[in-house]
Amino acid sequence: MALPLREQINNDVKEAMRAGDARKRNALRLLTAALKQKEVDERVTLADADVVAIIDKMLKQRRDSIAQFEKGGRQDLADTEKYELGVLQAYMPQALSEAEIADAVAASIAESGAKSPADMGKVMAVLKPKLAGRADMSKVSGLVKAKLAG
Repeated sequence: MALPLREQINNDVKEAMRAGDARKRNALRLLTAALKQKEVDERVTLADADVVAIIDKMLKQRRDSIAQFEKGGRQDLADTEKYELGVLQAYMPQALSEAEIADAVAASIAESGAKSPADMGKVMAVLKPKLAGRADMSKVSGLVKAKLAG
């Protein structure tokens, strides 16, 4: 049986420390700090789905930072963010293909009974738990909007 994601991350931090890999250790410590912050703030123990949601948020932050650093001519900082992006990406579930996403959107539209773009919120509420961490939700949102528009 696979370890819970939180436990796997903690083991990887220890492994990076043993190996002397400071870059990986630092990237993983940023992640563990974010996880610990969420646990303390909400007084909960995080499930794998919660961990994936936090990693997804951190990935989005890294992508935004990379774009800003490259626009500002700070390739050194952009490279650091790209490295962290790669480390974090390893903990995400397998991404879905375009066809799988389209199938999930169609099934969710049918399940929610959505008929028009005004029903988009209902469809996204059904899709988000199914696709979180496995698809770019902004692209999914655009696909839902296009399907509902006709």
